[in-house]
Amino acid sequence: MNRDSSWIGDAIAASAATIGGLVDAADTIGVIGDALVEVLHGGGKILTAGNGGSAAEALHMSEEFVGRFRDNRRALAAVALVADPTALTCIGNDFGFDYIFSRQVEGLGRAGDALVVFSTSGNAPNLARALEAAREAEMVTVALLGRDGGPLAGLADHEIIVPGEATERIQEAHQVILHLLLDAAERVFGANHA
Repeated sequence: MNRDSSWIGDAIAASAATIGGLVDAADTIGVIGDALVEVLHGGGKILTAGNGGSAAEALHMSEEFVGRFRDNRRALAAVALVADPTALTCIGNDFGFDYIFSRQVEGLGRAGDALVVFSTSGNAPNLARALEAAREAEMVTVALLGRDGGPLAGLADHEIIVPGEATERIQEAHQVILHLLLDAAERVFGANHA
């Protein structure tokens, strides 16, 4: 079989270029890391949310805070709002899909907590409602977005917009950012730093 695999190299190069562009956001990533550390130091928790592949990133971030990223350390308070199918289906059925996260923020979020949302398009009304509910609860808000940020741009206290049109490249960059945020927390709360 004569197979052209040049597209694989092209995809890897595109991914590397998108991730390389995050160097320009290094200061912002640091500021967000500091904000999340401050929330955790103050006894607050981090709520995460996203749809589809971004839901997987929200799950990944929360489980790494509660479990561990790299080093053994005390568990850090985090809840992925995508993790409870009974809450999602109850709220979706009774109130509509646009409310699946905001109702949970309303019930679980408190002043001094943080909400981190992931969206490759920035076009998620349920995340917009969640950010609004978090703002009303006086929570710190973070949005990791893609493309031009869509309607979610400007709704959070802190945001990073990964430019580009390819959803998978944006998700790969979001994965790097969330790992850096986890690393920032672990540098403070890790066994060698606590």
